[in-house]
Amino acid sequence: MGRYFALFALGIKYLYRYRRRYGFLLAALVFGFAVVTLITSAKDGMSTNVYYSAQSHYAGDIVAVAYEANSLQLFHLSQDEIAAILKAADAALNPRYTVKRTLFGERGVVYHNGAAVQLKYVIGSDWEEETHLFEKMSFDGPAGLPAGDDGIVISAPVAGQLGARLGDSLILETETVGGQKNTGVFIVRGIVQDTSIFGYYKVYVSRKSLNRLVGFGTEDCSTIGFFIDNPGAAEKKRELFQEVLANYIQTGPLVYNRDELQRETTRPWEGTRVFLYTMQVYLSEVSDLLDAMNIIAYFLYGMMLLIILVSAAVTYRLILHERSKEMGVMRAIGFYGGDLRMVLWAEVFALGCAALFAGFLLALLLGQVLALLPFSWIPSFEIFMKDGKLTIMYLLKTVMINIISVFVVLFAAVLAPAFSSSQKSLPGLLSGEQL
Repeated sequence: MGRYFALFALGIKYLYRYRRRYGFLLAALVFGFAVVTLITSAKDGMSTNVYYSAQSHYAGDIVAVAYEANSLQLFHLSQDEIAAILKAADAALNPRYTVKRTLFGERGVVYHNGAAVQLKYVIGSDWEEETHLFEKMSFDGPAGLPAGDDGIVISAPVAGQLGARLGDSLILETETVGGQKNTGVFIVRGIVQDTSIFGYYKVYVSRKSLNRLVGFGTEDCSTIGFFIDNPGAAEKKRELFQEVLANYIQTGPLVYNRDELQRETTRPWEGTRVFLYTMQVYLSEVSDLLDAMNIIAYFLYGMMLLIILVSAAVTYRLILHERSKEMGVMRAIGFYGGDLRMVLWAEVFALGCAALFAGFLLALLLGQVLALLPFSWIPSFEIFMKDGKLTIMYLLKTVMINIISVFVVLFAAVLAPAFSSSQKSLPGLLSGEQL
């Protein structure tokens, strides 16, 4: 062990001695690893932001939605159906949070001082049950969570178009399950800074208030969302949930994207069917965009690794050729071929460690700069950002994959030249013979 340690220490000394020779290779490794890390970390941040934006919007990792046949109001869960879903969820999911919501869609309109805004989402929430969601939102004005059946939370774009401020009274217009218009007066309790496609034309009121406006029972709802401890296991959990729930009520088949969702929900059926969705179903179209971005990211990733491979191969061969006589002297004084390879690989390993450390610091710096750049000029790009900024996430798994990839490429470039030079004859080394 002491012998190997001495050889490794000797390799580090030679690295320092020939640091100028390794300068180009070091620069290539630092820049390459920084770019690779920045690309993959930005992609991870964008994917995570999209998921958690959808998770907050749809209120869960797994969401149960009821479709009622021949109904103007598609999403309605009665007390019996709610009880069945909650019973099955307790057996199959053991959720961290359970959120019941009443939904009213694109026919909602809000009025204030003669101005009107047609909404995309009207959400009836249980304020206390959704504390963990509202605490993550960015509110204008004094901090505080909405409360009361007369309160309404609106997005900043809606507030701007209405000219509404905190404390103002608004009129919310919806339709009942029978198609009649109905209105309610609400007081603005919160204005949320959300310009994403999920939140631009969205308002929140209490679930009981919205139930009253649309003609539901007081404790009815439209969807039940379940937050689980491991979102990555949502699909397996959904399959188990489906098996258990099918024993209690009529369920729809599992769907995996919006096309399947559209196809299944437009087929004729009798009664009410409950569908279980994960965020991947809702985000299937966004996932296609992310997949396209992944192709670009992997292409750039491969290009940087190729640059590292070529730079390492060319630079290392030149360095070994210049040191041929030196290695011959080492062989003459008693070093074996394996000893030479150990010294050479120790140099490369130490070089790689130093380059990756410096490259990660450069990636952190570039990430800070990237997070400051405005991306608001890209339509709907807000869905990929958090609080208006691009998030760079340095996940341990991703960073370790990048480190291993760079070391694999680096050693692939230097393995053969180091082995070849250490196996050459002593006269060949002393004469400076080409590798």
